[in-house]
Amino acid sequence: MTFDRDERNISGCGLSGMMSAKRERVSGTTIIGSMCNMRDRGNGLGSGFAAYGIYPDLPEHFALHLMYDFEEAREDTERLIKSVFEVELAEPVPTRKVRAIADPPGFWRYFVLPPESSLSGEQSSPEDYVLKRVMEINTRIEGAFVVSSGKNMGVFKGVGFPDEIGEFFQLPAYDAWTWIGHARFPTNTPGWWGGAHPFTILDWSVVHNGEISSYGINKRYLEMFGYHCTMQTDSEVVAYLFDLLIRRHKVPLELVPNALASGFWKNIDLMDERERELNTAIRQVYASALVNGPFAVILGHNGGMIGLSDRVKLRPMVAASKGDWLYISSEEAGIREMCSEPDGVWLPRAGEMVVGRLKGGSDE
Repeated sequence: MTFDRDERNISGCGLSGMMSAKRERVSGTTIIGSMCNMRDRGNGLGSGFAAYGIYPDLPEHFALHLMYDFEEAREDTERLIKSVFEVELAEPVPTRKVRAIADPPGFWRYFVLPPESSLSGEQSSPEDYVLKRVMEINTRIEGAFVVSSGKNMGVFKGVGFPDEIGEFFQLPAYDAWTWIGHARFPTNTPGWWGGAHPFTILDWSVVHNGEISSYGINKRYLEMFGYHCTMQTDSEVVAYLFDLLIRRHKVPLELVPNALASGFWKNIDLMDERERELNTAIRQVYASALVNGPFAVILGHNGGMIGLSDRVKLRPMVAASKGDWLYISSEEAGIREMCSEPDGVWLPRAGEMVVGRLKGGSDE
């Protein structure tokens, strides 16, 4: 058998993430370099980045990043936003012209708080209120899409290679303590600005490599709890599942893989009694939340960063650490671009979660 050097099985999209547990902020230059080092994992039909800690002047406001296909969509959305939120600041997201990016949509950001009078009845928390409004915009207003909606964070994504999207959004001007990045190679869903990764809800942002074959049942399950998938790609369900399990259902973080990447029944049967009962209960209660198919995901949130692969590990994931920094990527080459001499590099097992937690503050 002859090995063809011109054809390479790269197992799909490229992922990278970096997090400082001590909240040391760095510019977007490093994460862009990591993604560019894996350029052949994408085909220019989608790239994006999520950054945490970038709005220190308004850390308690929800930062709504909006994408608009046309001016009427912005006018309709702003009328809604002003009617349901207290708006501290509204401004265009700074961008610059890039030769390779033609006719991009418009991007605005709004720093908002739910009005006190609205936080009663069925809306039990500010987060639930914001989630409902995000879904309202995405489903009701044609040409408007909420790119991100968390506190002290933002998502920047579009159609292009990582260096092009980084330049378009001027990411080297932002400083963050957690960065995650994505280079997309779409296979069965369209390459469009809203379909680029990361996918978000509130402060959860997900980049994904793979294919969610359980998308249909995951989508229908999430709709029972008020989530609506509008971005035309299977990856969107992962962000919503993390929010549902961790924030709304209070599932302990260490048990999330037992639901999303649960072991096979034949392996559960071999566990000791207590562990078997726990895993059986989780699989039964969250049967519709099980994510099937090949996947590797990196999840950013205001408490840290998480990496998780499917229960067979059909998509690659590498992790490394250096001091208080955690790095996760599809390839060691992506990590070496962020940290040339890590203290340690390892390959997480199938279904094993890599967890990085921020120190200090309310998120610890």
